Amino acid sequence: MTELNKIARALVAPNKGILAADESTGTIGKRFAKINVENIEENRRAYRELLFTTLNINEYISGAIMYDETIRQRAGNGETFVAVLEKQNILPGIKVDEGTEPMADSPDEVIAKGLENLPARLPEYVKMGAKFCKWRGVIKIGDNIPTSNCIQINAERLAKYAELCQENNLVPMLEPEVLMDGNHTIEKCFEITKNVLKVVFVELQKVEVDLSGIILKPNMVISGSDCSEQASAKQVAEMTVKCLKETVPEDVGGITFLSGGQSEKQACETLNEINKLSADCPWALSFSYGRALQTSTLKTWGGKVENFKEAQETFLKQAKLASLAREGNL
Repeated sequence: MTELNKIARALVAPNKGILAADESTGTIGKRFAKINVENIEENRRAYRELLFTTLNINEYISGAIMYDETIRQRAGNGETFVAVLEKQNILPGIKVDEGTEPMADSPDEVIAKGLENLPARLPEYVKMGAKFCKWRGVIKIGDNIPTSNCIQINAERLAKYAELCQENNLVPMLEPEVLMDGNHTIEKCFEITKNVLKVVFVELQKVEVDLSGIILKPNMVISGSDCSEQASAKQVAEMTVKCLKETVPEDVGGITFLSGGQSEKQACETLNEINKLSADCPWALSFSYGRALQTSTLKTWGGKVENFKEAQETFLKQAKLASLAREGNL
């Protein structure tokens, strides 16, 4: 077993999943606005400290993805967040794409950026203690989109990113996200997701990425958020597992689903149904949730020091629910 495969397996260990705490400054600002918290660095730091120092969170969380600002920050006792996570036996990860830019010939579509300076950035993250990285490619469903060109460019960038990560002994997490925004059916989502995953694995094999040392972070196959017919959790599970079996090679290190805008309750229900069908799947089917682990926690905290402990209890409870769902035991 390679070192990369060991890390990948640790990230999808039984009962555990990944905390996505890698919201950009702008994105976390939107979350803070909903609870009337000012989007300043100290508030962002305090909130991440709340998450990372929750007692016993390592029973349910194997890794935490951070943003560039976050991996450089320290807890109130002076320890780096990397050290805080390592003490809990949680693997530190870092988001390395730099957001998206519109496609030149199809401005309604976007491609991930940040590859140009990635070779210079990765060694620094290794020195800081990162063990894995994340890169998100965004695929929108709409009128005449996604185009094959958009899927191709995002897949090529995901593959190049994965190659660079493994050269630096970092496990690449690949997030080709087919957005649930729109009025498309679950059947349309299945068709697009299957196509995207096929192209991604063609590109990965071209650059000879070690698939046992990667984590795939896909969307679930789900109805568009504005679709009049919302598929049940059971149907989401059936179509998601079918899609993965038809596209993902057996030697992939692990799969951690994104929640993609699902509520905390829905993200646990769908994950639970997926794992009820996972007996003959060759990979662990876990979670890498952001909002679906944090929404209640943010509300409980509300930016107030006196709510710190109660918010941590809320976070622990939600992580436990996701852990039960990851085993199909919810």
